[in-house]
Amino acid sequence: MNGMFHRSTVAVFMAAALLVAQGTCAADAVRPNVLFIAVDDLDPILGCYGRPIVKSPNLDRLAADGLLFQRAYCQAALCMPSRSSLLSGYRPETLRNKARSLTGNAPQGTLTLPRLFRDSGYVTVSIGKIYHYNNDDPDGWVRRYTDTFAAEGAWCDGYCSGYRLPANRATVENYLRGRRFKDGSPSSCIAEITDTPDEETPDGIIARRAVEELRRLKEAATPFFLAAGFYRPHMPLTAPKKYWDMYDRANVPLPANFRQPDDGIPRDDWNEVRRYGDCPLRGPMPEEKAREIIHGYHASITFVDAQIGKVLNEMRRLGLDENTIVILWSDNGWQLGDHGRWSKPNNGEACARVVLMVSVPGMPKNRKTGALVELIDIYPSLCELCRLTPPNYLEGTSFVPLLQSPNRPWKTAAFTCLIDYTTRSIRTERYRFIERASGQNEFYDYANDPAEDHNLAGDPVSRKAVEELQSALRAGWRHAAPPAAPAAIGARRAG
Repeated sequence: MNGMFHRSTVAVFMAAALLVAQGTCAADAVRPNVLFIAVDDLDPILGCYGRPIVKSPNLDRLAADGLLFQRAYCQAALCMPSRSSLLSGYRPETLRNKARSLTGNAPQGTLTLPRLFRDSGYVTVSIGKIYHYNNDDPDGWVRRYTDTFAAEGAWCDGYCSGYRLPANRATVENYLRGRRFKDGSPSSCIAEITDTPDEETPDGIIARRAVEELRRLKEAATPFFLAAGFYRPHMPLTAPKKYWDMYDRANVPLPANFRQPDDGIPRDDWNEVRRYGDCPLRGPMPEEKAREIIHGYHASITFVDAQIGKVLNEMRRLGLDENTIVILWSDNGWQLGDHGRWSKPNNGEACARVVLMVSVPGMPKNRKTGALVELIDIYPSLCELCRLTPPNYLEGTSFVPLLQSPNRPWKTAAFTCLIDYTTRSIRTERYRFIERASGQNEFYDYANDPAEDHNLAGDPVSRKAVEELQSALRAGWRHAAPPAAPAAIGARRAG
């Protein structure tokens, strides 16, 4: 058993409550179901995170049903390595994943999260984008719905545009193949507004299939792990028009640091955005286009919120909420014009901080925690909540103790890297330090600079703090682990 794998009274309380409710003896205990919701490129700018400009009533309601993690971080701010890390239980530095799939690159003996649930008797179902690539981890699923991946053609994987207009559909391949950079070929637009019914969009299809699967799984009366992966608000911004109409572009604010001077550090590129045919190939984003993107991003969040709401409503209608753990997460944050930058491959707060919320039957509702947690912690946490024995290599820490005591002492740091694996970041209660092989490092003090506007890495006054953070970064995640949670009697053994 992993030494980081805590047992708390929450799991015992939940199991007991379920047994009483079902009139079941301990030997015949029914394990809880899991509704596992992934949202692509979702930044924590929701109402439940104190950002009421974005309309997200269903996500806000889910957050109020359980515990909202206010400071959750991904291990790599990019779709494929972030998802591979979460679903394998390994950190990106261990996976060194540059292959086109997790299963083709993971260490021998890797037991993925869905495969563990399947091997433990769960019906595992994947709908939409869970892994980055279409055919990853085929043995992890009893059923998979992968057709939305193929919407752009057989040459595409991990991207689903939702385009409806012929001009965009005709040029999306140029975008995906980067032809705009190579030969100046026309590329599809970053935003498209049509009167498309929700049900005809990829995310609408995912919601409908998730609803159908919930009904099927209810009838089967067997434990399930249902994974639904939604594409928006990932670019392009193709939410139906009615969601754009919920916002007034004239009132869309640009970030206060939208035109902050460049300090010369090459933090990232935003070629993912520059590939689109109506965005500049070089130089800053024009303000008019910036407002359009921010407008569309907000509309896309509200759109995907509505699709997730359909799934949550059906779960409640079927009575499955009484025995279903719901966990919702995003694979990375997104730069929305902060410091004049866009997209996500960056180790700063805007890209590393993610959405994470968990609702567990029997646990207290409407709670928040400021504890530092990481996406790598989801795997061991679900093992503990569902009483499954985890593989012994997991590099995360179960956050189940926080479900009972959100304010308890917890991790001292969270870690994020870029996929060159030489650019790494450590986030503590107050600071962030980013280390590069080039020596062009960054250091931010959130107590005085929450927007990361002032890089203090070269400030002599900050030298001691920088040295301590650099040492902690090199010591790694094991040295940042939380104090052990008190184990409940009888809770040490999984199952």
